[in-house]
Amino acid sequence: MAQLLATEIDLEIVTPEACLFSGVVGQVFVPGIDGVIGILPGHAPLLSELGIGIIEYTSSEKHTRLYCSNGFVEVLGARVSVLAEVAVRPEEIDVTVAKSDLRESEAELRSGNPDTDYQAVSVRLRQALAKLEAIQG
Repeated sequence: MAQLLATEIDLEIVTPEACLFSGVVGQVFVPGIDGVIGILPGHAPLLSELGIGIIEYTSSEKHTRLYCSNGFVEVLGARVSVLAEVAVRPEEIDVTVAKSDLRESEAELRSGNPDTDYQAVSVRLRQALAKLEAIQG
């Protein structure tokens, strides 16, 4: 007997503080540590670490973007669970703070200061860029 392929995904996005989304979507994109992971119905099982970036999904003809930073994504059958350390809706991001973080990080990286923790500053820079990208859509 032929097995029908899934046409929808049950998506759940949670942080330690709240469930940001739980519902049916047609597709979802999450930032993996090595690039964006696109998940369509029928995706193979997957467990991956989240990086810093944008979660995107479409539900009921509405396209949604969220900033996220670190965590895990699990794909099992037609269910996708995103467990993010931080996930924020664009309207909850302070643009002024994100732009300030971007300017300060860039200046610190250009400074040539031998005491600079380049890894930490790089993370702050990527976070600021992803927040601004989430806002700008």
